[in-house]
Amino acid sequence: MSLLKVESVSKSYSEHQALANVSMEIPAQTIFGLLGPNGAGKTTLIRIINQIIEADQGSILFDGVPLNLEHIKNIGYLPEERGLYKKMKVGEQLVYLGQLRGLSLRDATKTGKEWCKKLGIGDWWGKKVEDLSKGMAQKIQFIATVMHEPKLIILDEPFSGFDPVNANLIKDEILELRDKGATIIFSTHRMESVEQLCDHVAMINKSEKILDGSKAEIKEQFRDGSYYVEFKEGEISSGSSFELISTEDIGRGLRRALVQYSAEGNPNDLLKELIGQVEIHSFVERIPSMNDIFISLVKGNPELVES
Repeated sequence: MSLLKVESVSKSYSEHQALANVSMEIPAQTIFGLLGPNGAGKTTLIRIINQIIEADQGSILFDGVPLNLEHIKNIGYLPEERGLYKKMKVGEQLVYLGQLRGLSLRDATKTGKEWCKKLGIGDWWGKKVEDLSKGMAQKIQFIATVMHEPKLIILDEPFSGFDPVNANLIKDEILELRDKGATIIFSTHRMESVEQLCDHVAMINKSEKILDGSKAEIKEQFRDGSYYVEFKEGEISSGSSFELISTEDIGRGLRRALVQYSAEGNPNDLLKELIGQVEIHSFVERIPSMNDIFISLVKGNPELVES
């Protein structure tokens, strides 16, 4: 079941087409990666979902109902361009933002304090925002985004400004929010985060959607029949059923080759041919990473290259 359904949405600014007939469905209780290069149209779509701007054409359904102002309280949005009131105290800021999202004074105070303690910044409740480090300020913005327990959470580059320890802390919280029922749209250029977190992925390039599906389906779609082979005792040469792409030394007397074979072929046949040339120590299919797929599609190259 989809929490959010985008149907044929288009948006233009003067002579610039920001979105062109974009449709996608965001399944409930999933982490949905919204990907694309700068200027592709991702931010425009996010702003339409948040009702900051209106689409020229198309519609959006939220939980089966046309998107309307009542849905604002069920959405949490962490924009890429952050903004906090620097002269306000952390607690005042969170209570104020929580109340804007429909929480009572009591609930906003209680929930804000619980989240600050959870993220290791409980002692900063009474400190001014301007005294926070960038990472601490990021945590405050994250708390403000999720403290009202929205059904839909939109995170635009949520790990910007975090060191690896705090980035992992936020990743764990994102996964927990999903497991508790939230649906998360996750927009980032960090493909390693997409690999770790996303269940589904859509990619926009030059205002159009060019990719959409579960991460597993997409990886299956881009399998190209290449294999990593670790070997010793001899050299691998292109054979009747495969092409040698590259070879490198990897230490311990071993070498690693990348060979290209038909994705529809039987890998056992490839392995038999390789065994006839060298002593095999490892034979693993090269599954394309999301980074491989992203670069390939954005460059307009239908064939993946080794990253």
